[in-house]
Amino acid sequence: MQRRALELKRAGRTIGLVPTMGFLHEGHLSLLRLARARCDVLVVSIFVNPSQFGPAEDLDAYPRDFQQDEKLCAQEGVDMIFHPEAGTMYSDDASVWIDEELLSRGLCGASRPGHFRGVCTVVAKLFNLVQPDLAVFGEKDAQQLRIIERMVRDLNFPVEIIRGPIVREPDGLAMSSRNKYLSATQRNDALCLQRALGRTRELVQKGVVDTAVLRQAMVELINEVPEACIDYIEFIDDESLAPDEIIKDRTLVAVAVKFGTTRLIDNAILNVH
Repeated sequence: MQRRALELKRAGRTIGLVPTMGFLHEGHLSLLRLARARCDVLVVSIFVNPSQFGPAEDLDAYPRDFQQDEKLCAQEGVDMIFHPEAGTMYSDDASVWIDEELLSRGLCGASRPGHFRGVCTVVAKLFNLVQPDLAVFGEKDAQQLRIIERMVRDLNFPVEIIRGPIVREPDGLAMSSRNKYLSATQRNDALCLQRALGRTRELVQKGVVDTAVLRQAMVELINEVPEACIDYIEFIDDESLAPDEIIKDRTLVAVAVKFGTTRLIDNAILNVH
């Protein structure tokens, strides 16, 4: 992969990368289209990265369907699929890792210790292997996106990071490969995430800017679903990810909730104007 990428760069071709863990859906495809419009050569990585999963998480159960992924990539004009094995990505005695020490403290970083060390390390490796001029990441993983942007800035990667908007099902549920885990009842229950975010937007439009009040409104709405277990609901600055006590322009509200054993995340940007 790296040899081919360097040959393309020497030939003056621009490379776009969309990193994924496979089991592609319309959310991923929207990222492919963003990249396809901006590059000569579009590379999709499909790699279920073991270093970002905790010991009790769903690494082995994570959904995989490489044949279907290949078909979708072909339909979207992908030039190359990079689909390595874990053993070729990580040596048995691998000892160098990338840690982000500020933006990763809260939210999923607090709930999933070591997760973002694995994310940063694998993304850095993908940047070195694929040599992209640009890479597209989805807004649904808001904390991840901002951590990658910070890593690129702080470590001087010559890669432009492009944000891809959240893609939702017709009923509002954010698309995710993990939605496959949900039973029919849990799938319906999960709609409380979008209802809670919608309720928050309505309250902000009515002038409610105290995030403690807004959080309580979200908690009450989500708790109407008996099987929903809230991991976190946080109101944070969109750039620094520091907690916001009062809604200001570009406050990010981020939520993580478990339905059975399936943990879903969602978010929205709030503005006072």
